Amino acid sequence: MSWIRSMAKRKGTLVCATLVSRVIVSGMVLSVIGTTGMAQAETIVRKSTVYFPIGGRTATDLDHELERKGPHTVSTGTRHPGATRIRFGGTMDYVRHQGRCAIGNIKVTVSIKVIVPRWKNRGSANPQLGLIWDTLSADINRHESRHAEIAVQHARDLDQKLKAMPSAASCEELQEEVSVLTDQVTQEHDADQLRFDRIEAVNFNDRIMRLLKYRYTKKQAHHD
Repeated sequence: MSWIRSMAKRKGTLVCATLVSRVIVSGMVLSVIGTTGMAQAETIVRKSTVYFPIGGRTATDLDHELERKGPHTVSTGTRHPGATRIRFGGTMDYVRHQGRCAIGNIKVTVSIKVIVPRWKNRGSANPQLGLIWDTLSADINRHESRHAEIAVQHARDLDQKLKAMPSAASCEELQEEVSVLTDQVTQEHDADQLRFDRIEAVNFNDRIMRLLKYRYTKKQAHHD
């Protein structure tokens, strides 16, 4: 089984990437007459998955294909076996009432694009390499899905925090407070994504070995 260990170590140098666009909440100042209602919050999630094809018939081929065709990130200057592109945005109404400014309707959006590989020659692969690929591919998909979940969690957190903001003496003052809050939530989001990547990188080899052994044992039991 040394071939599995060797493959896992070689793949362990590859990391996934999260590309984040900063939160931008645009607001319109609306003048209304009457009593202001409670802020209505809404989180809209748009998620898509894009597959980039790779070829090759050996472990070395797969390494080269991932290094050559994987998504490129400006921040690292390298290509990765998978990536998640995240963009936050939204709209919000500022409502004037009795000399003060409050938040009206809120719509926070998060657009997520998950980019993962698809091996064109999987159907004709030998059992050993097929097992390795299936394990690695599943782990890449799980990893990127978790990045997406973290983004959605923070989008909803921003939604609720905006909804709970008290009124201010002016809409200009409230807009400044909104800007501070969105920056804070964005920084917390970025930190959580980086923390997740660090933990995943440290545990990569052990995790892949454990998954490989589990899949191999399950496959053997199925054939017995």
